[in-house]
Amino acid sequence: MHASRNRGILMRIADATTYFRVGLGILAAYLVIIRQNPVLIMVLIAVVMVLDAADGYFAVWQGSRGRISMSDYLRAVTGDRKKAGIVKEVKRKVAKTASFGPRIDVAGDRVVEYAFWIVYSFVGVIPLFVLMLVVIRHSFVDAFMAAKGTSSKMKTRFARIVYSSNLWRSGINVVKFIAFSYLAFVYVWNWPSWIGYVLVAALVAYILVRGAAEVYESVRA
Repeated sequence: MHASRNRGILMRIADATTYFRVGLGILAAYLVIIRQNPVLIMVLIAVVMVLDAADGYFAVWQGSRGRISMSDYLRAVTGDRKKAGIVKEVKRKVAKTASFGPRIDVAGDRVVEYAFWIVYSFVGVIPLFVLMLVVIRHSFVDAFMAAKGTSSKMKTRFARIVYSSNLWRSGINVVKFIAFSYLAFVYVWNWPSWIGYVLVAALVAYILVRGAAEVYESVRA
């Protein structure tokens, strides 16, 4: 009884972290609209991304009943194959026993990302078709993956490399952070817009390639 209660508390912490980062992400996007200091916006985006990793750790820590420490988790995401295998196995168990949490995590990612795409389209920093392309991509890919199950169980080699690998995950997060942060400087401080276009093109390319990997996984695995 006591252990069950503690697991529930920890899962609520993971979910609460997701809700909190969503709130911060929306706040950062709103600060763009009212032309607040882009440095502050950049800091908030960084915090949101750190919290994205934190809620994943909370869920893994709960799933392992506290046996996976923060250092173990960091070693797993930075290339330690042994630790990565342990973490993946725990994630699979969490996905089976607490499917609500992983789906809330994905929903949180989408809300934060959409907030920035919508705002930058609204203020005219990026063209509307970019927003439409991203929304269409996410909508169809999420439908394919929902039919398959959780994305933590990638089986095809293409999906494991392009979607699940730490290199690709880190790459898209870095590009996303730089692109969304730089666009704030473009709108508020009139930094060169062409650099923002290059960053947006790189981010959209990343998103489309990973989306192709998810669709491939859903129809082949």
